[in-house]
Amino acid sequence: MMRIAVVSDTHLSGPEDLPQGLLRTFAEVDLILHAGDLVQLSVLEELQKVGPKVVAVCGNMDPISVKRTLPDRQIIQAEQFRIGLTHGRGTPANLMETVKRIFKDEQVDCIVYGHSHCPQNEVCEGILYFNPGSLTDKVYAPYNSYGILEIDKKLTGKIIKLEN
Repeated sequence: MMRIAVVSDTHLSGPEDLPQGLLRTFAEVDLILHAGDLVQLSVLEELQKVGPKVVAVCGNMDPISVKRTLPDRQIIQAEQFRIGLTHGRGTPANLMETVKRIFKDEQVDCIVYGHSHCPQNEVCEGILYFNPGSLTDKVYAPYNSYGILEIDKKLTGKIIKLEN
């Protein structure tokens, strides 16, 4: 079985603000995905210290230094599944449709995104739409969270609520 940790919208001023328990959990996964709004590349560097592989995209709140370093979308091959990774943009009300259009010309099994800070784990038309929520910001969500994708014979997602 493959386990993938998923985070988005960390909005951290530095890696010291990452929850330590989270880093211990991430040390036990096969891959870490960050769906944008890191704000500081040092956050990505800290994740790279604990995870065997980290893939990230930039978000709308990332400064130009992050946007020059990271693409706005990527496709990751994880076992037999293709995962589209993007941050998302525009109004949160139509976010699932927006990210669907971003990957309309790609054959993907899952789309991981952020932007709304609201967790989502929903299959629609055979594609898993997975938003882990935000580790740090509850402006649009009832709790802080991250996600775990598991691949066995199929791809499933789980939202993990953080205790604050």
